[in-house]
Amino acid sequence: MASLNKVLIIGNLGRDPETRFATEGGLQITTINVATSRSYRSQASGQLVEETEWHRIVFFGKQAETIQKYLRKGSAVYVEGRLRTRKWEKDGVTHYATEIMGENFQFLDRRSDSGASSYPADSYSSEPAFNSQQYGARQAPAQGFEKPVSQAPAYQQPAYNRPAQQAPAAPQPAPNADPFGGDDEDIPF
Repeated sequence: MASLNKVLIIGNLGRDPETRFATEGGLQITTINVATSRSYRSQASGQLVEETEWHRIVFFGKQAETIQKYLRKGSAVYVEGRLRTRKWEKDGVTHYATEIMGENFQFLDRRSDSGASSYPADSYSSEPAFNSQQYGARQAPAQGFEKPVSQAPAYQQPAYNRPAQQAPAAPQPAPNADPFGGDDEDIPF
């Protein structure tokens, strides 16, 4: 049976991104903490209650660099990723941490007009920036769920410079002929 490990988050950063570098190869690793919230009416009191959930999201390589450069506390972001639970021992105590491995993201804040702090592009896809086998990840994704991997978002010509594309021909109505070669009046009942 196929399985799927997919997480979609839209929320705001609770603090500035935290960056560290891997001891082997110096790969940049950036972690963000994103808050999501939902509101519901309490059955006991009838009051509207807001519930906030915090999500720890980890990015690697170029994505980590971009996140560190452009996102700050309060920034709105859309993230796609997968859940991963790490396990380690410290002082004889076993610890577990479940976090989201960021695969794609999109800035949701408006761009600044100053230019210095504006975002370079809206959306980023993951790239093979680290050896996922060392983290126990499976290489082959479920059929139909893999997005193309790209180094950077594809550039598309503005519409005013792009050659006009011919609209597809409108479908022609089917002729009214009976496909079985008979007439309705030939039916014996």
